[in-house]
Amino acid sequence: MANLKEIRNRIASVSSTMQITSAMKMVSAAKLKKAQDAITAMRPYSDKLTELLQSLSASLDGDAGSKFADNRPVHKVLIVAITSNRGLCGAFNTNIIKQCSALMETYAGKQVDFVAIGKKANDSLSKQNTVLANHSNVFEDLTFDNVAQIAEALMERFTEGEYDKIEVVYNKFKNAATQIVMTEQFLPIVPMEGDTSGASDYIFEPSKPEIVAQLIPKSLKTQLYKSIRDSFASEHGARMTAMHKATDNATELRDQLKLTYNKARQAAITNEILEIVGGAEALNN
Repeated sequence: MANLKEIRNRIASVSSTMQITSAMKMVSAAKLKKAQDAITAMRPYSDKLTELLQSLSASLDGDAGSKFADNRPVHKVLIVAITSNRGLCGAFNTNIIKQCSALMETYAGKQVDFVAIGKKANDSLSKQNTVLANHSNVFEDLTFDNVAQIAEALMERFTEGEYDKIEVVYNKFKNAATQIVMTEQFLPIVPMEGDTSGASDYIFEPSKPEIVAQLIPKSLKTQLYKSIRDSFASEHGARMTAMHKATDNATELRDQLKLTYNKARQAAITNEILEIVGGAEALNN
């Protein structure tokens, strides 16, 4: 049985870890509330804008729309991987890396490069793949303007023919305990399936080409911003859940160590009593 000092040191170590994980859980819970409110408020606008763009995709003629809806043969693919800058959030980052690996297999024989949004994506993917850019600093000031710059760079790579297809891989926020790995096609624009006759109900002012020319870039920027916002909220939810489980495990381990400590202490006291009794009997004899 381990000596008492060793067990006391382990109890102190586990208790210290439990305090840290509990504090991290509370911090993530506070950040999650703000991030959850932001993505919940943004989704209706983003979804409606995307729906409007898709409903008009059938009539994207001319330079205004064709350059973003050009479904050319796919030879070069760019994958935007969105992760976090820090760990301690369970399988949050690992799931994204696994999904990126699975995508690479589907594009076997084609050139596949990456753009990393998040330090964990850059660290993992850069070991065996080409990472064109690392935008880890976007989380330091997560605003639409900062994300718009990333989206503009992606649009430029597509329109100039550097890549034939761009996809975004991220964690979609469902609740604090559940994050869904999503793969969305960023470019070319995906037309709406089914009947698109509803697009004729729109009245365009000043003109259809001008509206479409402004709508497409804004919709793409909003789509990427929503994806990053989703991932940001998912990160805090995953970290809060992971730290909650870690705290529970640390509490259970501490209780087990205390029980072991009490048993060892009781055994030591019993041995001392037996030695005293044995010595007294030896003196009497």
